Amino acid sequence: MKTAVVILNWNGKDFLGKFLPGLVASLEGLDAEVVIADNASTDGSMEFLQENFPDLKTVVFDKNYGFTGGYNKAFEALKEDAPKYFLLINSDIEVAPDWFIPLEEWMDLHEDCAACAPKLHAWQEGSRDRFEYAGAAGGWLDHFGYPFCRGRVMKRTEIDEGQYDNPEDVLWATGACLMFRSKVWEELGGLDERFFAHMEEIDLCWRARLAGYRVNVVPRSLVYHVGGGTLPQDSPFKLFLNFRNNLLMLSNNLAYTEALRDVYDVLAAVAPETAVRTDDVLNCLEAMEDTDDSFKDHLVSTCASDALRRAKGRIRFRMTLDGASALVYLFSGRKDYFKAVLKAHKEYRKLATMPTKKEVEDYIVSDILSDGAIASKLLDIDINRKRSERVLVKGILDESIVLLNYSAKDRIFEYLRERL
Repeated sequence: MKTAVVILNWNGKDFLGKFLPGLVASLEGLDAEVVIADNASTDGSMEFLQENFPDLKTVVFDKNYGFTGGYNKAFEALKEDAPKYFLLINSDIEVAPDWFIPLEEWMDLHEDCAACAPKLHAWQEGSRDRFEYAGAAGGWLDHFGYPFCRGRVMKRTEIDEGQYDNPEDVLWATGACLMFRSKVWEELGGLDERFFAHMEEIDLCWRARLAGYRVNVVPRSLVYHVGGGTLPQDSPFKLFLNFRNNLLMLSNNLAYTEALRDVYDVLAAVAPETAVRTDDVLNCLEAMEDTDDSFKDHLVSTCASDALRRAKGRIRFRMTLDGASALVYLFSGRKDYFKAVLKAHKEYRKLATMPTKKEVEDYIVSDILSDGAIASKLLDIDINRKRSERVLVKGILDESIVLLNYSAKDRIFEYLRERL
């Protein structure tokens, strides 16, 4: 099969009954196969499938491995079928008849694209023209690692009026419906199983971007998402996962991202004016040709050290912000939420693995300095950039989305479209 369309199910019998028939029908005649991977459901999901969809392929696990372990195990089990693409799709997704082909066509035409996703609308009646919280029209991060989307900031969502109808590079796309190139999945080692669930797709997409691949939203494809199908929005366990996993995501990726930015800040300072004032980042690399090895070694060492220092500092500050949120929960009487944040930090300290200086240096040498493609896809080097300005990373806002949400108020979406 060309594409394995995999639903990871855990006690989602009702959603399977509601949405699976439409999904199966939408793929008729295509080189794609629906597979149900079941995380040890206890609600009769497998009996329902055997009775109503006996021909569907199933992969049944002995326990609940979470979103991360479940999908990793499912795709490992499907390797013998050699799919070119994996498609992760939640059981609470309603698809339109023509949702699939635009995604596959995009991947076929763009070999440097690791993953792509459709636009997500809310499924609920009366909100179906409104973007859905989980992924909207593609995701970004702010300076402190808080995720937000084109079409969704904090708990606010936009009505879709075609404002995001052009395919775009984004930093991350939602795992609620995500097509991923199988060879890149294997190259990156799949989802980080420490996450269990929540933000794991942001981490994977960020790692793909750092490896030089693109992540795109393909707005010709549209699906509808119920949301909160497994864990309700007010679940303390969900809050715990979000706080812990956000820190894990930062520890996985932030140092490498800061190293990429540091290298180009230094190169811009030593490059000729013509190299700085161009949107071709490869010219910055050409400035290295007239420098000796001692400068290059110093550049690598200094940038790696500085990137790690700033990444650790940013994470510590983020944990301080988390602590402030925990106190708000405590003083507002939500003790379960307060305890969830404290538990998240405790678990993070046990699980976190920041890269070593050697690993960051190796990334600088093997990925950044040897190939300008990564920088050209990840960095935003303005043609009018001044030497005093920092290089920006595409999809990462150098501001706080929390503060902007209050200061920009009703102009927040317009402001972000101008910035990103």
